[in-house]
Amino acid sequence: MDETLDTLAEAAVKIAEAAGREILSIYAADFDVETKADDSPLTAADRAAHTRINDALTSKTPDIPVISEEGGIPDADIRRQWTRYWLVDPLDGTREFVKRNGEFTVNIALIDHGRPVIGVVHAPVLSRTYVGVQSLQSARAERRDTNGTTPLATRAVPDGAPMTLVVSRSHRSPAVDALVERLPDYETTSMGSSLKFCLVAEGSADAYPRFGPTSEWDSGAAQCIVEAAGGAVIRTDGSPLRYNTKASTLNPDFLALGDPNWPWAEHLAGFPLEER
Repeated sequence: MDETLDTLAEAAVKIAEAAGREILSIYAADFDVETKADDSPLTAADRAAHTRINDALTSKTPDIPVISEEGGIPDADIRRQWTRYWLVDPLDGTREFVKRNGEFTVNIALIDHGRPVIGVVHAPVLSRTYVGVQSLQSARAERRDTNGTTPLATRAVPDGAPMTLVVSRSHRSPAVDALVERLPDYETTSMGSSLKFCLVAEGSADAYPRFGPTSEWDSGAAQCIVEAAGGAVIRTDGSPLRYNTKASTLNPDFLALGDPNWPWAEHLAGFPLEER
């Protein structure tokens, strides 16, 4: 494993967990909810976590740029010159934060040549942190909680048993319903934020299909964890989900798969592509 990646990953874990503590201090009190231009909610916790993470990453790695959902997006002409940068969602699942159901996370990813090589997803209410690190030579994924550190591995699609698909608690779309109806035997479970990816990474679910608008900071950290655990995150044409390849920071439709060898293409044949 790249020693530098390991060092950066541990720094990202500490930063994410510090931001999580700040989020929890606001979560425990009354807070106001604003509405952004895209109708998504914004709270003081989003802002506080952004400031904590941005300042810490900039101090730790001043030569690596930072893109954060709450920090403004540099022009594409600037971004395309970057080979490596931090990609941050300070509070992923603000709707779940507002509902106080605990299903929100802090996401920090390091993107290298369009590919996530470090992923940290911290769930403050659950006191749980998922970590993925992948170089060209090796990869590791793990879950850290009150029980210690547990290595993660995705599972093969169970033979003869229903597949488990994890779907968004707040953003399930008709396109996802159309896809699952094409599958043989299946069951679904709902979850908020990047925790959907993490269920796939730890082998609790077989796939997370996401057909609908998401941004790159919603997926980067968790994609790294799924891939490092043995899974894949693909577009509906089968190609890997990649980052900083276009002017927009919106993702195309994608699927997070625990078993990359399962014949998903058979069930996606003729399914409409959404580029964004």
